[in-house]
Order: sequence, then structure tokens, then C-alpha cells
Amino acid sequence: MSSPGVQLYIQDHYVVMDNGIIQVTISSPDGIVTGIQYNGIDNLLEVEDEEVHRGYWDLVWSKTGSTGTTGTFDVFKGTSFKVVVETEDQVEVSFTRTWDISLEGGVVPLNLDKRFIMLRNSPGFYSYAVFEHLEEWPPFNLPQVRIVFKLRKDKFHYMAVADNRQRFMPLPEDRLLDRGQPLATPEAVLLVNPVEPEFKGEVDDKYQYSSENKDLKVHGWISLNPPVGFWQITPSSEFRSGGPIKQNLTSHVGPYCLAMFLSAHYAGEDLVLKLNPGEPWKKVFGPVFLYLNSVSSEDNAFSLWEDAKNQMRRETQNWPYSFPASEDFPKPDQRGKVCGRLEVQDRYISYEPIPANGAYIGLAPLGDVGSWQRECKGYQFWTKADEDGNFTIDNIRTGEYNIYAWVPGFIGDYKYDVVVNITEGCDINMGDLIYEPLRNGPTLWEIGIPDRTAAEFYIPDPDLKYINKLYVNHPDRYRQYGLWERYADLYPDGDLVFTVGISDYKNDWFFAQVNRKKEDGTYEGTTWQIKFMLRDVDHTGTYTLRLALATAHLAELQVRVNDPKSDPPLFTTGEIGHDNTIARHGIHGLYRLYNIDVAGVELVEGENIIFLTQAMNTDPLQGIMYDYIRLECPPSTSS
Repeated sequence: MSSPGVQLYIQDHYVVMDNGIIQVTISSPDGIVTGIQYNGIDNLLEVEDEEVHRGYWDLVWSKTGSTGTTGTFDVFKGTSFKVVVETEDQVEVSFTRTWDISLEGGVVPLNLDKRFIMLRNSPGFYSYAVFEHLEEWPPFNLPQVRIVFKLRKDKFHYMAVADNRQRFMPLPEDRLLDRGQPLATPEAVLLVNPVEPEFKGEVDDKYQYSSENKDLKVHGWISLNPPVGFWQITPSSEFRSGGPIKQNLTSHVGPYCLAMFLSAHYAGEDLVLKLNPGEPWKKVFGPVFLYLNSVSSEDNAFSLWEDAKNQMRRETQNWPYSFPASEDFPKPDQRGKVCGRLEVQDRYISYEPIPANGAYIGLAPLGDVGSWQRECKGYQFWTKADEDGNFTIDNIRTGEYNIYAWVPGFIGDYKYDVVVNITEGCDINMGDLIYEPLRNGPTLWEIGIPDRTAAEFYIPDPDLKYINKLYVNHPDRYRQYGLWERYADLYPDGDLVFTVGISDYKNDWFFAQVNRKKEDGTYEGTTWQIKFMLRDVDHTGTYTLRLALATAHLAELQVRVNDPKSDPPLFTTGEIGHDNTIARHGIHGLYRLYNIDVAGVELVEGENIIFLTQAMNTDPLQGIMYDYIRLECPPSTSS
């Protein structure tokens, strides 16, 4: 028997898409998803909430010249509705809000087009949006764009973000003042009197469940009664800002399920989209797939996660989709392809080029070396090289790009200086590309692994008052709340001292250089020491100190050599960073690399000390995380 086709029902204030498996109700012309009917449940979305708070696109915007990452929050509603496609195989509907000068100052100067698609035999639906700004319109800032679904709290209690990051979750009531105690940040709450006693004493914080773009392909929730899953699948990150290791929110207590397209989390104002006067801009966010699944027995409910992962793989294989009707979403045959091989040339490691094993290689809009991590206006296309450094990047939108890369195990960023022009159907072979990491001389000593994170350093056990049980004995130890407070516990009388050749960075280098809380409740900056011995010093040469930072937040790193009180210091970063990584349980934010000349006359034969001072001291959450530190001899010194 043939399956029923997709039906579209247009009512006075709603439109309903129905393919016999799932029924989706959307307010008209607002374009808010008010109901999702599936597997005998009349609505998967939170029926106790107002309709506008169930399934919606939102954005945050501010006037040009504004600073920071906040602004006007807008659950933007359409003002007109249109049927774009209506066949038995597919329905696509559009909800648009058009801007004109009469709206200036009241709403963001964008034409907004929200689309929803349902296909025949598909247990789910797709959504995407087209944002357009004309050059004659006022400029503005855009810190955030996302789509949000709030599910029924009486049904969806189990959340899954990854194979090793899934659990039963507290209820939204548990975060209220009579049940939860607010902590240092508004997102973090200690559950003191939760509805379910099993959660008592745990910390709930949505940032504990964030993920990097490259890993953020499927996440969602499971209901046990009946056994139903609700999943957000993102088959491509091309439309997300900040590149493959930019971190974004996923699902959290609510129960909420998000698709983040543009955000400043773990980066700060650097990732606020800022349009300039006279700058036209258009971007397609999505499509993402909202996937539903079910099993007949509660005993098999957790298999819904494996099924969702399989569906994610199918969606990824089908990307780019051929069915979205917008001419702004290019079809597979309208895109291009680039391949090649990346090698690393570091003469102090090997005279022969080294295959860039596991390198991250991508095409992003034109910019400077490393600019991709702050890029948020255009599209990015990334892949990971094989063990021989070979890479293929396909399904690239037409346009002009630079090729960027970084290689785990080597500092810095690669950029191919020639502009790559992608045209429809092109297949470009770049041949062999060579990355020459910064290097002046042989390595005298090094601390850490150059991988853009602080994950290899010492991450303490959490204070037992602030536990998330999911992360006990978990590889992501850093996702526990309050780890910054453990520094003062471990170093009560003096700061960290690392002795090259004796200390082990896995145990003796605290993962974050943070402030110390004093007895009077104020904070003081900290100074870490790196001690090392030199038998011979080239007093006429110049040594090079490489400092790669994994993140910084309202920090200033000062470097001194052999004199902790030298003023001015040998080097200072000045105030850097609004990444907020320490508070948000991340292990990296924006990558920063500093290269510091150390004159040979500053060093002595015997013991030397490098002093690293984090000088900003008004807040417990200020600080930095190091990625990697290296001291190089002058180039004339034999290795």
C-alpha cells in the first residue's frame, strides 16, 4: 500500500503540515511552531507555555557602535505567509518579515524569511532561514541567531549530547529560588531541594553541555513514556560562525533543544557580526533537521540515540540537500570541490617535509592568518587531513576564499596566500601545500602540547559541594563547576613553580592561571614561575619564547625574566580576551600566539626563571589557559 503524501492545511491563524507520521502546526503569519504531534502524543512541545515560547527562531541585535555581546532579544515573527512548494512529496512554507525605513530603530534592519519543509515518509521536518541586509539600510550588530524548541517537561527527562555525555536531567523547577541556589554565574545553580531527590547537591549549568561545531551534529531528548526521541540534526557547519572548534550550546534543562548558528560564546565580541555602513549581506542559516523516532518498548528507549546517530549520518551523506526551494541555497551541482596535500616543514625536527597528519584544513572568507576563528559573516568549509596530509573539501559554495589550516603538534596557523575562486562544478587540485611553523632556533624546552587546548594540563577534582555526576571519572574533567576555586586550595601559600626537567605538566601545571581569593574577599593576581638551567648562554644572540594561549578572559599576561619586579616587564599582552571560558567549563576559547624575543644578556649560566604574571585581579573568573610554551635557542646555536 502506498504511503500517504504530505498534506498542507491552511487555517485562519495556523498552517498544518502532515505526512501521516508527524503533524506540525505553525502559527500564521508568525511562523512559530506551536505543536508537534507524533506517535500518539498530541504535542511534544511544552503545552503549559505560551505558544510563542515553544518552537521559534530568535536573534539578538544592537545598534552599530554598541559594545559587548548583548542587545535586543527578538523572537522574530513573520508578517506574511506563503506556500512555496505543495506536492504529495514535499511541502515548503515561508514566513517573512520585510524591513523598511519606517521601522528604523524598532526592529533589526533585515529581511527575514523563515522556512519549514516536510517530506513524504520523513519522521521529522526541516527549517532554515534567509537573512538579508541591503547596502542602503542602517548598519547594526548581530550577536546571536538560533532556533529553539522547548519540549514537554512531563515527558522528556533524558538528554543525550554525545555517546559519553547523556543522562537524566533535573526539572526546570529545580532551578527556581526555593529549590536552587544561584552560584557565581546566572547559568549555574546548586540544586538544594530538587523535585527528584537524586539530583540534590548537583550543579546544573547549560554550558556544561556545550560542544565544538565539528562534533555538534546531533543532540536531543528521550521520553520514556511513551518511548519517543526528539533530535536536532545539523548535517553541515558551513553556516555556523567561528570554524570547526567554535563551541556552542546544545540541549539543557527546560527541556530545551537548540540549534546555534551565530553566537559569541567562548569568544566574546570578536564573534559579534558587525555590518558596516553601505555593506550588503545575505546568509542562509540551515537547514537543520528536527527528527523524531520511537520504539515500542520502554526497555529499548535508549536505542533511540543510536538510531538518531544513524539518521544524522544519512542526513550528512545527503548534504547539500536538493529539496530546499530558496534560490539562495545552492544545490549539489552548483558547488565546487578542492583537494590537495598539506605538509609541514620544520627544519629543526626533520630535513624532509612531514605529512600534516590530522590537520584541520578549511576554506573561509578572505582574511589574515587565523582570521577564520573570528569570522561570522560568510560560510566556512572544513575537513580533517588523513595521516599523509591528503584532504578533500567538497560541496563548497561559489565565491572567493582563502585556504587555512592548523596542524595538531605544531604551533600557529597556515594560510595559502593565493585567493581560491570556487565556481559551479569546479574540481581544483591544489597539489602539495607547505606549512612552515614559526621557528627561529632549536627547542631548549617546551611545556604542553600545541593543540589549541589546555586539556593536557592538570585538571583538579571538583569541590564535592559542586558536582555534576556525569563528569565524575569522565574524560572531560574540566566541565565541572568551580574548578577555578581549587587553585587556591592547591597553592594556599605561593604560586605555581614549574621546574623544567623535573616537573611534569600533566600533574604540575594547573590548567588555568586564575586569581587567588584573599581572606577579605578581594582577589590578587598570580605569578607563575618556570625555572630552567642553562650550561652555556649565547649572550650575543636572541632567544625566542613562544606563548600559545588557549583562551583569555579580561586578562593581562606580563612576562619577566630573572627579575620578578622589572618595570616595565619584558613583554605584556595588554588587556586581552572576553572568552569567558573559565566560567563556562570550556578548555579553550580563541587561540592567541605571542612570540617574544629574549636577549641573551637577560639570561645567566645556571638557574633562570621566567615569571608569568596575570595582572588583572578584580574577578575570580579572570584568567588565561595556556596551550603550549616553548623556549628556542638563537638560530646560530647547534641543536
